[in-house]
Amino acid sequence: MMQLWIMRHGEAAPGHPDARRELTEQGHAEVMAMAKWLATTLAASRDQLRIVASPYVRAQQTAAIVAEQLDTRADTLSMITPDDPIEPIIDWLQEKAQQTPLLLVSHMPLVGALSGRLVESDPRSSLRMPTAAIATLQADVWAAGCAELIDFRCPADLV
Repeated sequence: MMQLWIMRHGEAAPGHPDARRELTEQGHAEVMAMAKWLATTLAASRDQLRIVASPYVRAQQTAAIVAEQLDTRADTLSMITPDDPIEPIIDWLQEKAQQTPLLLVSHMPLVGALSGRLVESDPRSSLRMPTAAIATLQADVWAAGCAELIDFRCPADLV
């Protein structure tokens, strides 16, 4: 079984343009808490994890915090911005996420829609994801309706 962690960025300040919005102090704290949880959860396999993030500033900041806690690096994946279509991402997962555990850091509505689509198959399905939440999915193949949601955590769960 392959595993995929889908994470929403931490709380971001309002602003324009959207791509340049930065994490707030609260957002940094949320992400740090989740990164520490993830480091503990992945203890034995964290050196194998690949992190990819949206090019938007808040997702890059989130991925950088997580990568630092896991002693790894994060790459940018341009196709995972807030309103990107889900199907090309699923195609990318089928091609690139077969051998390596993956953490994908992005935004709503994409993270909710991708999680919902992988688990439920219905294009209208969406998982509600608060800021810095992480959905853990596993599957034999990354395709609509083929994944199982095995864990879901958000910062409020860790207090």
